[in-house]
Amino acid sequence: MKMKSKQLPRKSINFGLLVLGLLLLGLPDGHTQRRSNSWRNLFDGKSLVGWKQLTGTARYYVEDRMIIGVSVPGSPNSFLAYERPYADFILELEFKLEDAVINSGIQFRSQYDPEGNKGKGSLYGYQYEMEGSTRDWAGGIYDEARRGWLYPTGLNEKAAGVYKQNTFNKVRIECKGTTVVTWLNGKPMSVLEDSAVRPGLIALQVHSVDQPEKVGKKIYWRNIRIQTQDVKLTPLPYPVYTVNTIANGLTAEEERLGWKQLFDGKTSDGWKGAYKPTFPEKGWEIANEELSVKKSDGGESTNGGDIVTTKKYKAFDLSFDFKLSQGANSGVKYFVTLEQNNPGSAIGLEYQVLDDELHPDAKMGRDGNRTLASLYDLIKAEKQARFLKPIGGWNTGRIVVYPDNRVDHFLNGIKVLSYQRGSENYRQLVALSKYKVWEKFGEASEGHILLQDHGDEVYFRSIKIREL
Repeated sequence: MKMKSKQLPRKSINFGLLVLGLLLLGLPDGHTQRRSNSWRNLFDGKSLVGWKQLTGTARYYVEDRMIIGVSVPGSPNSFLAYERPYADFILELEFKLEDAVINSGIQFRSQYDPEGNKGKGSLYGYQYEMEGSTRDWAGGIYDEARRGWLYPTGLNEKAAGVYKQNTFNKVRIECKGTTVVTWLNGKPMSVLEDSAVRPGLIALQVHSVDQPEKVGKKIYWRNIRIQTQDVKLTPLPYPVYTVNTIANGLTAEEERLGWKQLFDGKTSDGWKGAYKPTFPEKGWEIANEELSVKKSDGGESTNGGDIVTTKKYKAFDLSFDFKLSQGANSGVKYFVTLEQNNPGSAIGLEYQVLDDELHPDAKMGRDGNRTLASLYDLIKAEKQARFLKPIGGWNTGRIVVYPDNRVDHFLNGIKVLSYQRGSENYRQLVALSKYKVWEKFGEASEGHILLQDHGDEVYFRSIKIREL
């Protein structure tokens, strides 16, 4: 991809560094491995030669040409790691979970810190999710012991139902430069563009267990092989949403699918003040590749005022990063027509952007329908605290409006609400809200995207849209 990668600094010690040095000198691997069309086996089917357990006390052994991991009580996450690191590669293997109650994973591009976890050692980095629970996130990307979930597969509608319980599932992980694509049983599951690129370890996880029914459960891996020569990403058979953590960037794949930047990180191109011919002369600032509304008196549109896209949109997939200051209030509105010419903030459907803990608006409305990521004053966002970034950290919002008027709100990769514009249920909610005074509120065929000035300091970046 045409992007510079930025490493995330962190102290780490990798037991494969010596071998990596030998590789850079052009010397062969420490173990003889069968090769076929540039593929090499990482598991000989007979022993754990080349593998080493780094953390935890879960049991790993070989049987019937499979590596088997067994969960044990009282252990942190256990990892069986291959001895040398890899950067760009295609990894393939098969796995099976003995029971849907357990969770496991495959680490890749991961780093070992022997001083982590109070001296017990820890492994951190990308993890391919292995699970059979009802949330159905197998094939997602988790950042173990670092940033948490990067790509829950709920972001990819076609990932649902791909995992199969009580049988072997085929994994494919493709890493090239800053791009990671995961596959499961021949279907693309996750697409990640990320700056935390380092050569790292491949490891098999047995997750810690905290319930008696999860003790003694087995995970099976087999047919583990890797390709490192002339790595090429497999073309995607259909559009898959990309989680792109590189600020204000679009990948070649995103551009091919029609994604457009609404903010280029440098200028106000494509934006103007609501009810104004040009971009506001005060109240908004562009600096450090961030677009921010500045703090004033906490009122609606009393300083620089709201800003809107110069273009109108119908059906679309909109993604944006936002960062709140303490106690801040703002919003991202859509289907804004500017026809009402009302005082204060322009009227439209609103994805609420709010500090739920400190701003009083979170306690107003009905049943929490004014909290973060909610459809403001209409539908509460159902979210879990563990998927939220703290105040001062970057969160990612996503609004998908389908051609049939279905709408989804996402927060940090998790779908938090769904509704359909113009439905009977929607109109009943509008009738109970502050918007009841406007005829057919939120049902316009097209409208502007709006960023709200509510008198508090809020930052935006990586605003991108794809028309559907």
